[in-house]
Amino acid sequence: MKLGICLPHYGRPIEPSRLAQIAARAEEMGLDSIWVTDHVIVPRDISLIYRNDMLDPLAMLPWLAGVTERIALGTSVIVLPYRSPLPVAKLLASVDVLSGGRLIVGVAVGWVEGEFEALNVPFRERGRRTDEAIRVIRMLWTQDEVTFHGEFYKLDRISVLPKPWQNPPPIWIGGKSEAAQKRTARLGDGWMPSFITPDEFRAGVERVQELAAAEEREVPADHFGTLINFALADSPEAAAAMAGPFIPRGRVDEATIRQCTAFGPPEVVAGRIEDYVKGGGSKFILRPLCPPDAMLDQLARLSAEVIPAFHAR
Repeated sequence: MKLGICLPHYGRPIEPSRLAQIAARAEEMGLDSIWVTDHVIVPRDISLIYRNDMLDPLAMLPWLAGVTERIALGTSVIVLPYRSPLPVAKLLASVDVLSGGRLIVGVAVGWVEGEFEALNVPFRERGRRTDEAIRVIRMLWTQDEVTFHGEFYKLDRISVLPKPWQNPPPIWIGGKSEAAQKRTARLGDGWMPSFITPDEFRAGVERVQELAAAEEREVPADHFGTLINFALADSPEAAAAMAGPFIPRGRVDEATIRQCTAFGPPEVVAGRIEDYVKGGGSKFILRPLCPPDAMLDQLARLSAEVIPAFHAR
């Protein structure tokens, strides 16, 4: 079992010293990973968690490599189809070298159509662009010289040096749709959906494994997990009140939000994680929904009262 934390590099105020403190404390407390998320443009009415004032994840990663020593660094997730794969491959390879092989790359197709319009990338092409970009990035990481002529990207004898520390870094696929499951089966090293109920997750794990077998591939059994939004407090009511302004809106309906979040005492958060463990999960990203000044307290309680039982398994 591995559990990581989503770093709050979004929303006002953004204080680099606080982010560095959270990252250091996460490492000290024995968390397995720190994750950063991605948006360029988002509707302002979604929630505080998806404000436009978000530090870019590809800027955050090398900074995190410098303020930590051991903890894994992940993206949950890069919206890949509106980024060119060549500079992404170069930057991520550099991060993996700078961090000593601690990079986990999570990618997805994106869901905010306005972002694609602002970046002049057709929204309807995002799935095909993502598939092609994953192939290009992995080729650049593993081959000395790459020639590739695809629908969207064309390379002629291109090399990315230095190569990543890992050979190559793992690429996990975000998204809970059938298309995301197929992408995982064809191209992914793991599946990390979000805003997914435990029942949907269980069915998705089974489906990915079936699809991978049909592709004559295997997604390792310990490469499935999900992001869980949580808030720890002495009662579910107090936790929900704290989390309320930060609950992401516009992604799924309220019934799904209730089933995929964990608000309450430690046993409530542990119980929600266990729901996904029963469905085949063993890697989890935990995102505290709380004001910035409560983040360290949430981490301390998570580390002391929730994580040890899972790390012991």
